[in-house]
Amino acid sequence: MPSKKNGFYKNIAYYKMTGGKSDVGRQRTGSSLSEDDKSLGLLSFGAIVSLIVWYLTSFLTLFMNKYTLTNLQAEAVLFSTVQIVVSTIVGGINMYWPCYMGRATRECVRRPFSFYTNMMFVGLTRFLVVFLGLISLEYVAVSFTETVKSSAPLFTVVISFLMLRERNGIYVQLSLIPIMTGLVLCSAYEISFTLVGFLAALGTNLAECLQFVLSKMSLSGEASRTTPAEFQFYSCFASTILQIPICLVLMNYEQASQTTFHIFVWMVLNGLMYHYQTMTAWVLMEYVSPVTHSVCNTVKRAIAIWLSVLVFGNSVTLLSGIGTGVVILGVLMYNKARDFEQRRHERHETRTLLIDNDSKTVV
Repeated sequence: MPSKKNGFYKNIAYYKMTGGKSDVGRQRTGSSLSEDDKSLGLLSFGAIVSLIVWYLTSFLTLFMNKYTLTNLQAEAVLFSTVQIVVSTIVGGINMYWPCYMGRATRECVRRPFSFYTNMMFVGLTRFLVVFLGLISLEYVAVSFTETVKSSAPLFTVVISFLMLRERNGIYVQLSLIPIMTGLVLCSAYEISFTLVGFLAALGTNLAECLQFVLSKMSLSGEASRTTPAEFQFYSCFASTILQIPICLVLMNYEQASQTTFHIFVWMVLNGLMYHYQTMTAWVLMEYVSPVTHSVCNTVKRAIAIWLSVLVFGNSVTLLSGIGTGVVILGVLMYNKARDFEQRRHERHETRTLLIDNDSKTVV
């Protein structure tokens, strides 16, 4: 009887074996950066451009989503489907014309069947991220949604433990306390709080963390190397296959029938912003370390929270504002603790290797 440890299960074993420390962005793309760009990191021209475009497209996606849902009254299921389909089409085009976002696909590579089955898992989580994110924006304020999303490290630690049995040190565990405290404060004193919106935001967080962990496990190994555009295309194509039947079942046909050409154009523009938001995030990963990337993401969410308050005029209570600040502080502490523990683990491994080599030499 053939062993089940192939495909997805084999990749889980590989991910555990490597300690989950591989950088998805660099591993997937086989980075084509020059040594100067690598040494400069976030200060390189490509990294600065990627960071600016990532921030701009992220803010535009967020605000356009809220406007399309609340002001234009777009149907959420149809809206999420259009976003994914547009991202699939543009991702297919960017595979051969990447527009300075990674390298172009030169030839058709035969990939193992497990690669495509793994992409279905990633595609499912991508659908959930988009769909639940739109539902949360429909029911609660943008600032509250982004605050809940900022608590992602809490979910990442839990999911990594449940799926990979990955244990974290005391510093990482302590950094989760302010994240949980801030989240409780925001939820308890948020004026726009609704249970549906809160659960949808939590679901988005959970799906996003699952997507990241599954991506790392699914794309481990030489046969799974892809460019950012290839990854975007395959994962979005898988998401489209899964999403269309769900759309046909869950869609509010009465509301969807009121979709005008103007609303449809806004949906397509949202899809374009969503695509380039994701693409530039992966491209930036080639220039910087995972910790730097995570800090940039935290700063982006903090800016988005306060920009949304200014743009939409959301009322924020004092304790809710304090809760938001505590969450952001907790995430920064988590990033620092994660980096410290990883460096300590690497020093321990190096010391152990040196001791083993010395003992072999003596023998």
